[in-house]
Amino acid sequence: MNTSYKKSTLLWLITTLIVFLVAIAFGLTMRMEQAEMVKIGPLNFYVLMTSHGLLMAGVWFVAGMAGIEYILSTYFPVPRWGGMIAYVCTITGVVILLISTFLTKFHAGWYFLYPLPFYAKVMESGPLLFLVALTILGVGWLIWSLVLIFTILRNFTVAQALAWHHISGRPGPTVAPFILISFVSLIGVTACILAAVVLLVLYYLEFLKSGSMSNDPLLMKNLTFFFGHTLVNEMLYLGLAVLYELFPRMAGKPAYKTSWYVGLSWNATLLIVLFAYFHHLYMDFAQPVAFQFVGQIMSWFAPLPAACVTIFSVLTTVYRSNMKWSLASLLYFFGVMFWAIGGVGAILDAVIANNFVLHNTQWVPAHFHTYNLLGNVFFSLAFTSWFADEIGNKKIAPGLVKLIFSLLVTGGVGFVLAFYLGGAFSVPRRVDTYNDVVNKGVSLAQMAVVFASLYLVGMVIYTFDFTKRCARQLFS
Repeated sequence: MNTSYKKSTLLWLITTLIVFLVAIAFGLTMRMEQAEMVKIGPLNFYVLMTSHGLLMAGVWFVAGMAGIEYILSTYFPVPRWGGMIAYVCTITGVVILLISTFLTKFHAGWYFLYPLPFYAKVMESGPLLFLVALTILGVGWLIWSLVLIFTILRNFTVAQALAWHHISGRPGPTVAPFILISFVSLIGVTACILAAVVLLVLYYLEFLKSGSMSNDPLLMKNLTFFFGHTLVNEMLYLGLAVLYELFPRMAGKPAYKTSWYVGLSWNATLLIVLFAYFHHLYMDFAQPVAFQFVGQIMSWFAPLPAACVTIFSVLTTVYRSNMKWSLASLLYFFGVMFWAIGGVGAILDAVIANNFVLHNTQWVPAHFHTYNLLGNVFFSLAFTSWFADEIGNKKIAPGLVKLIFSLLVTGGVGFVLAFYLGGAFSVPRRVDTYNDVVNKGVSLAQMAVVFASLYLVGMVIYTFDFTKRCARQLFS
């Protein structure tokens, strides 16, 4: 392995962990406002909500991409310039994003639904800076995705990379599940970023024409959720691709093979996940009714192919294995479990009859924090732990493994449980304070603060240990 790949991956992982701690602090402050422990006011609350959501989505996307690039480089050479451009664009975009939120007080939320960006501002420059930040991030990530796609296509045809010969039983080169899942995920990433390009162009046109032009709100909402919903799903699949590569090694089992049902399940996932976002538009009566049914059906089926195959594979890997439970293997195993739980929560919300009751309650942050904070984040932290064991000077102490894992699981479960209970009691989301009608929101927010603090402590310890063991490699 070329040491340059190790150094660039290490730089990504250290940056990811630092930004993650900042984003957690933003989220914790928001819950403290809802718990009436601090008073930051509605403007600052929505500034934090905008920054927190985008940082969390962005930081774990690039963490997943860094893992894909590193493992892919063990198969064949990967041009490093794609990741370098993405890193510069990511740092630049994050800085401009934070300027747009904290200095100009742009506060449209991480979803920036049209036409909120034209109203949720204090300074006129806020929306434009925000759009520039997203543009820079999107350019860097699109270049990186295309570099990785063409790296795969230099070694396989499209049909081979999608494992169609494995599905049909025809002869052809062996395609590892990692290659298949990476290729499927990168296609989805590219599709959603291209949708973001169209969305941003329409925003720029309306912004530059200063009110003489207005976009169609339903079109803008479809583009926004096709981009955002697809991206957060695909970044989870990036983490799963690495899991398929590393988890059997940890159990001392043979590498996973791309059987016909693995190939079929991930090809189905490629198609289904592109249409699941329709469940965010159930309330839009102008949306064609057929799309609403497509949204419900696709939302039901979206997690099934990938989840069923993955859960089955992980359980059979652990069964009668010589697994030596490390922090990495624990995070992978429990990450799959929490991903499944969060997926069930998402499916329940995607049922149209339930959606009318649940969608504007804390049930929504409950399910996406479950499969992100306890699923996707665990996958990337597992790769980070494995990577530290590979390049670090020494292994993590067993006592520290127990402490970190206990804090992350206890803190994470308690934190999302407060959201689920909030959804059950109809506590609304996206509000900075609660009144007497939903006073349970205050006590549940207090509960969330306690558990989020445990999670934050666990992440501080994790970050310190990782940096202590690996940072020297950056300069060696």
